[in-house]
Amino acid sequence: MNDEKKAVLLQALTTKKITIMKRLIFIALILQVALAVAGQSLDVDSLVNRLNTQKLTKEEQIELFYKIYETYVSYDLDNAYEYAKQGLALAENEKNKLMASKFNTAFGRIYATKTDYETAMIYYEKALELAKAAKNEEQEAAVYQGIGIIYARQNNYVPGLDYFLKALTINEGLGLKIQCMKLLSNIAGMNRGMQNNERALYYLERAKIIAEEIENAFGMMQVYFEFGAIHYFYGRVKNDPENFEKALEYALKAHKISHDINDLDFRGAITEILIFIYSDYVNDFEMATKYASERLQVAEEWGDPKMIASAWLCFSNLYRNQERYGESINAALAALAIDSTDVSYNFNLFQNLLLASICLNDNSKANHYYFKYNASIIEKISQSDRETMADMEFKYETEKKEMRIASLEKERRLYVWLGVVGVFLAASLGFVLLLTVRIARRKRQLVANESIQEGEIGERTRIAKDLHDRLGGSLSAVKIGLLNAESLLTINDKIDTCMKELREIMNNVMPISLQKSGMKGALEDFSATISHLRFHFFGENVRINSNLEYTVYCCARELVNNALKHSGATNINLQLIQSRKHVSLTVQDDGCGFDEKTVEKGNGLENIRNRVSSCRGNLDIFTAPGKGTETVIELKVES
Repeated sequence: MNDEKKAVLLQALTTKKITIMKRLIFIALILQVALAVAGQSLDVDSLVNRLNTQKLTKEEQIELFYKIYETYVSYDLDNAYEYAKQGLALAENEKNKLMASKFNTAFGRIYATKTDYETAMIYYEKALELAKAAKNEEQEAAVYQGIGIIYARQNNYVPGLDYFLKALTINEGLGLKIQCMKLLSNIAGMNRGMQNNERALYYLERAKIIAEEIENAFGMMQVYFEFGAIHYFYGRVKNDPENFEKALEYALKAHKISHDINDLDFRGAITEILIFIYSDYVNDFEMATKYASERLQVAEEWGDPKMIASAWLCFSNLYRNQERYGESINAALAALAIDSTDVSYNFNLFQNLLLASICLNDNSKANHYYFKYNASIIEKISQSDRETMADMEFKYETEKKEMRIASLEKERRLYVWLGVVGVFLAASLGFVLLLTVRIARRKRQLVANESIQEGEIGERTRIAKDLHDRLGGSLSAVKIGLLNAESLLTINDKIDTCMKELREIMNNVMPISLQKSGMKGALEDFSATISHLRFHFFGENVRINSNLEYTVYCCARELVNNALKHSGATNINLQLIQSRKHVSLTVQDDGCGFDEKTVEKGNGLENIRNRVSSCRGNLDIFTAPGKGTETVIELKVES
């Protein structure tokens, strides 16, 4: 037998061996899923039997319909749909707004799983309306979470994160640990999707603490999966074997739990991580193919087109890495035929199609896929979305802090009132009298400070006007008269310099943009003069009291100048949030930070405190050595 025949025979035997192995893996997976589903079927059968045989009230029937839906939804969407439909009809007939909201949320989840996001959103909007009518915050948060998941599945991170944070704020206020755990994991996943891995780890640690505390299997599965995905990313970026080993460890733990609780949806995502690890790090294509087969089988059983397409993408990547270019092209085309809506998947698919066509010397297809590949790059998520997401996270932290302060303030008032009514009545009256005197003194001081600042603004405005009307006009006239005098060109240049300096002086004394456009315009102009300063604005761009506008502008300039001079920062964020009743100014830098207890306070910071105090505002500084500095100023707009 010649060498060529031997090679053909060897290839045929190898192919047959791989085919047999795939069939064995597939059969094992079916058996494992069948056993898990059989266990669930026993539970749901008992619920259905109770619904059909026992005499129940309408409210008990509604509750049973929802429990049966919850049991089916993880593995049988058709039955889940039927019982949710019957439950919704009964809830609407009984005018039970809370349960009607829950069943509308159920339909939103079912249609989202089928990637019919438009229909899912209609049901979620109706569910939100009913939850608010029922005045049930827990259900309202559940709807927000469902809407957030829809945006997450479409890689639309900014609105998705906004809805997750709304839900998290409510659930934290209600003390609902399981819901908070799930939301923290979801927020971590969105940050990971945007490659904000440090923020993702922060949220994951919080989710892990809750999951371990309440011993929740689903929560631990979700946390292990996200940890595995992040360590895999670090392993690729840093080419670090230790991160790859951690990624494999976490992914295998998550995979085991997904089998134990028979969560098909999550198992599909976990197998994707295992495919990447075994193919890219371990170079074990047999194991990678095993998990790719499992992913495809789970996706088809679950009926999720997005997951099926991603499974074919995994096969396309595996075939490409093994230089099986024809099979890589077929798998990529199969993925695009099923779902071509995912921007990040399309980028990878067209990359595979382009590389495979080049390797097969198919120039016409390579040229076609080159343009498709370029178009997919343009559709990638923009950097501005990451910045907006970080801004929303900051707004959430601010709202959470205000809620905690309000809660503590209510408790304090309660204790003070009990003390007044009880034994310490006389002492409390004395305290109130003393407090009244101090408030009166403070009011007098504030009035004095405001008068001084108003005088300062008037004087600065007058100086700026005089400089502009008199000196500016005179210098312009001199320049025009000297333009034709060639021997005096140097004087002309000097006059240009004088005029430039004049404009800078006027702007420092009282910026024209502040007078004309208000805080937003003035801070935009100021930020444009500093290369590594970024300005963000949220809210309503309305004019307010000129005294308050000038205070905000001066504080912003002083804080930015402090960061430039003392912190060694390379990036500075300046954020203004404005409404008709409140103004919030934040200056954040990635500089050296400082210890507030030991650092010597300068005149600049003291001036800022005085300005804020004169406007009855609050100033908070968050900093530590090596951690950068964040300064937040909160002011109320008086009508």
